[in-house]
Amino acid sequence: RPHNPEHKAPGAKDLVYLEPSPGFCEKNPRLGIPGTHGRACNDTSIGVDGCDLMCCGRGYRTQTMFVVERCN
Repeated sequence: RPHNPEHKAPGAKDLVYLEPSPGFCEKNPRLGIPGTHGRACNDTSIGVDGCDLMCCGRGYRTQTMFVVERCN
């Protein structure tokens, strides 16, 4: 049964975790977790590469880059 009553119960083909996952925000060499400090993120993404999720609420700096490429 889900913790949040607004969520539906898992189905027969849903993956259910019995133990909580370790935190991936902070470095943990014992578990081989590099942490997320200093990684590049996508400011406009709401996915796992997005800054809000990847930076774990710590905040982040933005940088504008202009790339000039030659045309064929």
